[in-house]
Amino acid sequence: MRDEIRLYDLLARLLSYPAADYPHALRLCQPLLREQHPEHSASFDRFATYVQAAPPEELEELFTRTFDLNPVCCLEVGWQLYGEDYNRGTFMVKMRQQLRAHGVPESIELPDHLANLLPLLGRMEPAEAGPLCASSILPALVKMQAGLEGKNNPYEEVLLAVRRLIEPLAAPYPRPAPQLTQIQRKEEVIHD
Repeated sequence: MRDEIRLYDLLARLLSYPAADYPHALRLCQPLLREQHPEHSASFDRFATYVQAAPPEELEELFTRTFDLNPVCCLEVGWQLYGEDYNRGTFMVKMRQQLRAHGVPESIELPDHLANLLPLLGRMEPAEAGPLCASSILPALVKMQAGLEGKNNPYEEVLLAVRRLIEPLAAPYPRPAPQLTQIQRKEEVIHD
């Protein structure tokens, strides 16, 4: 369980703005992923190769371009699900309550950011984490990945690693039907 928590924490770090400790977090994450999920480590290794070769400023620029300047791929789960709808605020309040209940300190990011939610998942019991993954995190990840599809962006491998990590948690729980307020790629609204 301790290694699982550590893996979630390290993946969260890799989905945060790259700082001086970024390569170190990657070096810690890679063997844990290999050990716990060897079937998924090959694609993650491509990301590791990129990070090890890229100068820090290039990595910072790629992160900003990928997640901060590209709303289609922003890392806020609530935004992916609700856009600017009032329901996002409700979702953020619930996530903040969960973070506090599980002793997860918030980062500088909003409570619905993956950098906060991944450490939360690592500390939740599977029966609690599964519904959150199925109803919110997995649908948001699918949208984020769609925003990177075909763009040869190394961060796609990190999102894929996260998705593969949480899919087994979400599997026993039904996913909710799309809501009218959910935002699709190219800002289209879903109509049931």
